[in-house]
Amino acid sequence: MLIPGGRFWMGDEHGEGYVADGEVPVHEVVLDDFYLDESTVTVSQFATFVKSTGYVTDAEDLGVSAVFHAAVRADPQDVLHRLAETPWWVAVRGASWRHPQGRGSVAVANHPAVHVTWNDAHAFAIWAGKRLPTEAEWEYAARGGLSASRFPWGDVLKPGARWQCNIFQGDFPHVNTAEDGYETTAPAKSFRPNGYGLYNMVGNVWEWCADWFQPDYYQRSPTTAPPGPSAGDRKVFRGGSYLCHDSYCYRYRVSARSSNFPDSTSANVGFRCANDASTADTPRGPQSPPSQGVRT
Repeated sequence: MLIPGGRFWMGDEHGEGYVADGEVPVHEVVLDDFYLDESTVTVSQFATFVKSTGYVTDAEDLGVSAVFHAAVRADPQDVLHRLAETPWWVAVRGASWRHPQGRGSVAVANHPAVHVTWNDAHAFAIWAGKRLPTEAEWEYAARGGLSASRFPWGDVLKPGARWQCNIFQGDFPHVNTAEDGYETTAPAKSFRPNGYGLYNMVGNVWEWCADWFQPDYYQRSPTTAPPGPSAGDRKVFRGGSYLCHDSYCYRYRVSARSSNFPDSTSANVGFRCANDASTADTPRGPQSPPSQGVRT
């Protein structure tokens, strides 16, 4: 989708952000036109990439990835351990984009590809002749033309008592009532798109961005097309996921930020691609991923 460039105020206008995430100060940002995929990259699209290149994801190479405890579909011998700080995450042998809940599960073609690291997402984007969006592009697009709203559709979470996104309902992390219709991922084109025609910009799966993460970056970021810090140890991801809940992770807001290591992998992280408007106007076929990102 073509996202028309313009000015917007980036950051948390409502005083609801986590201090450590650095959602303030609110600051003006100017962007040129750019393109952004209407949905996250699906299992079907990722499978085409893998078939074309022989790419092996970080999760497959490592042989293990993180799955939410209530969603595990695997032989008990594949369940290795819980993560100490977040015991609702379980390390599961064989969990990958092909088997998102473990080897007893099969990925659904029109759902987001998950268990993809930043490295995997970057390799896919290069192959597709695209790139990952900057954090500023992501937030601008997620707002869908609205100014200072909490969500892509406005300030009210459930307008007309109807769910607009896929997040955790119930008692986190014990009971998910799935009032929105989904216990884990939803199809990539679920719910109503925002004003720019983009689906699931909050909830469903976290989405990798191009930027390195630093919590104080907003204090010094340039006004025009901020590229993110020049270095770091974590990459930004945005939008929250089906596991976000206001009691624990109120990050399904358009201004919310988080991060993880470029080689981190779990069942609730995916991505979508972007492109410069000038580049996308010149059609390009699939490209070869960078050699250092290919493991066959």
